[in-house]
Amino acid sequence: MEYKRKIYGYDCDIYGHLNNANYLHIYEEARADALEKMNLSVRELNELGINIYLTHIDLEFIKGIPLEENVIVKTYVSKANRLKSVWRHEIYNHYNELCSVSIVEGVFIKNRKPYRIPSELFHRLQKYIIRSK
Repeated sequence: MEYKRKIYGYDCDIYGHLNNANYLHIYEEARADALEKMNLSVRELNELGINIYLTHIDLEFIKGIPLEENVIVKTYVSKANRLKSVWRHEIYNHYNELCSVSIVEGVFIKNRKPYRIPSELFHRLQKYIIRSK
């Protein structure tokens, strides 16, 4: 799935490129957008009392992203079961150059405890698993 975004001044550091902490914000936006496209929006999960807590983030910075760059974030689910999921995000600049990659692991939580989501919800997620990435 793809998420498009422009980099604004408030996203940047004093060097004029995307601040390293803001990569996490953009990946979060892309993941929320992907969940909506899967018909598993964060709002719906919250209404069911289900949250996704991140347990691990691996972030690689490959190429700087300057102010006013239009980026595309490609999001893939590489592994998932009813308890947890692993996501891969890739940020590309307008030249289609890979700028950053993140691998994010998360666990489903309900009542502050790990939770196996119902099969019906898992089937919505399962359709988007891409193992070859």
